[in-house]
Amino acid sequence: MRSRFASPSAHLALAAVAAAALTAGATATAHAAAGRGPVTRACVTGDLSFDLTSKTQAGGYLLLTAKAKPGVTCHLRGVFPSASFGSSADTEVGPAEHAVSDDVTLSGSKAAYAGINPKTTNDNQGKQFDRLHLSVTGDESNSVTLKLPQAVTVDRPVATNWHADPTDAVPFTA
Repeated sequence: MRSRFASPSAHLALAAVAAAALTAGATATAHAAAGRGPVTRACVTGDLSFDLTSKTQAGGYLLLTAKAKPGVTCHLRGVFPSASFGSSADTEVGPAEHAVSDDVTLSGSKAAYAGINPKTTNDNQGKQFDRLHLSVTGDESNSVTLKLPQAVTVDRPVATNWHADPTDAVPFTA
C-alpha cells in the first residue's frame, strides 16, 4: 500500500505557519540584539490596577496611574487611554497630544501616568459625573469603572498619552 502525501494546499498552509513563527522569533531576537531588551506583550485592562488623584496644576485635572498586577509584565502603548464619563459620545475622552509617545513597560512598582482634563471649555456648560469608565485602548469590551475623588464637570474632556513620568502627563490646554 502506498502512502499518500499531503495536498499542495496543506503544504502551503504549513509553510505560512512556519514563516509566521520564524518572523515572530526573528523579531524578538532583533529587539533583544538591538538593546531594546526582551519583547513584552501589550497590556490589557485586566492586567492593571488603576488609581485616580486630583491635581490643581494647569487649572485642575485627574492623574490616572496604572500599575501591573503582581506577576504581570506588559507594556502600554504611548496613546491616550480609552475613557468616558458617561455613555454619550460627548463624554468620551479625546486626545490632548498630537503624536504617539514612547511605550511604557509595567512590572513590579513601575507605573504609567495619563492626565485627564474633564473640562476644556471656558464656559458654564457641562454635566456632573462622579465616575470614569476606563480601558486600555483596544480592550474596550473589558472596561472598569473608577470612582472619581470628587464629582467633576465634564465638557469636551481630553487625556494625555501614557507616560513613564507623571510630570509629562499634565494636560495643558490652550
